[in-house]
Amino acid sequence: MHNTRIGIDLGGTKIEAVAINAAGNIIYQNRISTPRTSYGAVLRALESLIQKLSDEVNLPTSTPVGMGTPGAVSLKTGLMKNSNSTCLNGHDLRSDLEAILKRPIRVANDADCFTLSEAIDGAGKTAPMVFGVILGTGVGGGITVNQQLLGGINAISGEWGHNPLPLDSLSRASAFPFQKNRSCYCGKRNCIESWLSGPALANSYFELTGHRLSAEEIAAKLLVDRQAQLTFDWYCEMTALALSQVINIVDPHIIVVGGGISNIEYLYDGVERYWQQYVFSDQTDTRLCKAVHGDAGGVRGAAWLW
Repeated sequence: MHNTRIGIDLGGTKIEAVAINAAGNIIYQNRISTPRTSYGAVLRALESLIQKLSDEVNLPTSTPVGMGTPGAVSLKTGLMKNSNSTCLNGHDLRSDLEAILKRPIRVANDADCFTLSEAIDGAGKTAPMVFGVILGTGVGGGITVNQQLLGGINAISGEWGHNPLPLDSLSRASAFPFQKNRSCYCGKRNCIESWLSGPALANSYFELTGHRLSAEEIAAKLLVDRQAQLTFDWYCEMTALALSQVINIVDPHIIVVGGGISNIEYLYDGVERYWQQYVFSDQTDTRLCKAVHGDAGGVRGAAWLW
């Protein structure tokens, strides 16, 4: 068991823990709801979950823990920043948890962990450069080069979700059917996340129809609802525009998509239908594909931090 690693995916609604062996097999998995009361409650929940995992699998206290979190660790202060689980911001999560558990811990952004998982033994395992995209409750991203995370000097590498989406650059901008002034939780307006997250897709549909449906419900109506088709077609073009900026700068071999919207099968052809007109090249050979490990990508990648 000396090669076993512990992975933790700390999300806004759930905390998932796994024990994974050197072959990449999950030998234990558990999930609990994330406390919403305080930072201290989150620490206590993590302590209990990791201790239970260690007892069940009989792991020594030297077994390392990798944890994916929303937001990132500031290289300036060592404290959490940019987390939409705002109770984490301003706290030294890694040191606090190490002090409680008496275990070595590595912490990375959840999108980085997702990308690392797909680069090591997922959809991007043969690709020299992978850009991982999460399209879910939020929008995140990460970059790996030769199966190593690209961290960046500001610890924000791959954070494309909070770049502005240049809506006036859309090829059909004059026909754009939505209000062009959306606010984002980060305090800015028209962030990519405010247009491409699951809730953003729901907001777009509501603007067109006056009816409130979730992203999953919109996906289920794509074959029968003209307004759902129109909403999602615009979603695909906006995604193509946003990803073209990534391709123009990073030029990855593959873009791997996770999050709830990755399960909409029409996404991939829809985005590829539009992105050539925005990519600064006479061809776009970047592959766009769905993640292999699905919802488990983040927690697997957390374990792979070691």
